[in-house]
Order: sequence, then structure tokens, then C-alpha cells
Amino acid sequence: MKKITLAILATLVLSLVLGACGGNKEAAPDSKVPPKDMVDKLIQTVEQPAQMELDKTMVEATYHFNPDLLEAFSIRVPLMNVKTNEIAILKVKSAKDLSAVETGVKQRAADVQKVFESYLPDQYENAKNYKLVTKGNYVLFVISENADELVKTFDSYFAKQ
Repeated sequence: MKKITLAILATLVLSLVLGACGGNKEAAPDSKVPPKDMVDKLIQTVEQPAQMELDKTMVEATYHFNPDLLEAFSIRVPLMNVKTNEIAILKVKSAKDLSAVETGVKQRAADVQKVFESYLPDQYENAKNYKLVTKGNYVLFVISENADELVKTFDSYFAKQ
């Protein structure tokens, strides 16, 4: 009889502990602004050299991950290979895929650095100073002389109301 009572008591305590932990979870940051609108605003905030938008078919080859992991995205890359400035906002469908996306973005940064390593030293330095920021299921990747300003603008989309 003592074992049954002890088992019931242990189950009750465990239920209360797990229930208390689950109730205090803070919601992941989200934004009502779509990634494309975010990137458009970032480009208005800090002027960028001529860029082109990557479509879904180009994401895997350029960023080294399956674009099906993304719910929405906007990626702008230089139109000509004389600048490194690049902006990508990626909204990942599932938090479990964030590390795969971040790994792909880091590989992209390494690819850009390699291209400019012995080509244009100032652009190589720019590429080495890239920013990678994650907020909830959103990933921001920026290569820009004004990356800090662009990160601040990105952060503003997640400010608590």
C-alpha cells in the first residue's frame, strides 16, 4: 500500500513540476512584417549598391540549405561582383531547422570571403565583418559597412508593443 501511495504522490509532484515549467515559457519573438518588406525597409534605411533578389531555385546553391525549410524569405545579393553587400532575412518554418539554416548562412559568408580574399581587400574586410542575428524563427544575414545600423532596424521589428 505504501508503494502505491508513494507512486501516486511522485506522479502528482512530477505533474505539478512539469506543468509549472511549461506555463512560464516566453513566446518566441515574431513580427507581423513579411521578410520582403523588412528587406525593402532596410535598403531604404541604408542605401546599398545595386542588388538582385534571389528566388527559391537559387537559395540552395547559394546558401547551402533546402529552401523548403523556409516559410518566407528575402535575399538580396550584389548585381555585380565588385561589392559584397548582401542582406537576407529568412523565416524558418520550424525552430528545429534553425541550426541548419545558420550553418548554411555561415557557409555563404565563407564563400563570399573566399571570392574577395585576393580580389578586393576592402570588400574582403567587409565580408569578414558580417552579422548573423537570430530572433525567434527569423535569421538576419548582413554584409554591409553599416551592418550595425541594419541590425538595429531589424531588431525594431520585434520590439514589444
